[in-house]
Amino acid sequence: MNSSLFLSQLLNGVQLGVLLFLLSSGLTLIFGIMNFINLAHGSLYMVGAFIGAATYNASGSFVFAIIAAIVAAGLVGLLLEHLVAKPLYRYDHLYQVLATFGLMMFFNELAIVIFGSRPYYAAIPSALEGAVTVFGSQYPVYRILIIVVGILVALGAWYLIQKTRFGMLIRAGASNSAMVSVLGVNIDLLKKLLFMLGAGLAGLAGALAGPILSVQSGMGEPVLILALVVIVVGGIGSIRGALVAAMIIAIIDTLGRAYMPHMLGSFMKPATANAVGPAVASMLIYILMALVLAFRPNGILAPAKR
Repeated sequence: MNSSLFLSQLLNGVQLGVLLFLLSSGLTLIFGIMNFINLAHGSLYMVGAFIGAATYNASGSFVFAIIAAIVAAGLVGLLLEHLVAKPLYRYDHLYQVLATFGLMMFFNELAIVIFGSRPYYAAIPSALEGAVTVFGSQYPVYRILIIVVGILVALGAWYLIQKTRFGMLIRAGASNSAMVSVLGVNIDLLKKLLFMLGAGLAGLAGALAGPILSVQSGMGEPVLILALVVIVVGGIGSIRGALVAAMIIAIIDTLGRAYMPHMLGSFMKPATANAVGPAVASMLIYILMALVLAFRPNGILAPAKR
């Protein structure tokens, strides 16, 4: 096994894990506290990617593009919470799924109307081009930036949840939102702020992913599926669980896609192994989720039921 290739793929897995964490951290808090299933969360990721790419192409400032993506996604999230989520809090999850699925289709068509059906170009800033040596292996600077941003966001989320009054209310709301409301906390405002926070993180993930992925209509659905697997494996409502599960799932997926065809090639034809390998690697993620649901249904970092 080539150690340089393995390290590169491992770092790719960590980078994908960071993007999954940014997307799933907000989603798991929304689901855990509001008990609201938001299938349009992937659309907020897409909004961040499009706004970030369009802003960078227009202004030439990558920092401004990131800020614009976060703000735009946060405002769209606030609008969705007020118009769609709030009226549906008291209804069954089926209504939430149908409504947010419809929103997902709406955003996909809106993206085609505004930006066209072809992939929208998002360039890597010139200052972040090139590669650096990491443990003897060359790795792109931009991908390292994504990893660093993810680490900083994870630390910031930990501080927000564990060390601030807002975080205390979030944790209390996750345990018993009705009691928090009775104690005089404006639970509606808390939900709006939380929805904006989750949407902003999704927008940040989209803006960071834009230069290395294809920015196009429907780009939020594949990553949303992975994000849902992350919150199931990590534990609904757990930021720490989302981080750990995102890293595990991303590394399994990345290394599986890189090495599974080679492993299958030892007893299959190369063409067959190359076709089957990525599918088997994807299956490993769902096998992991099935095992977690069977033995730790609350998530790998949630306390086990007695």
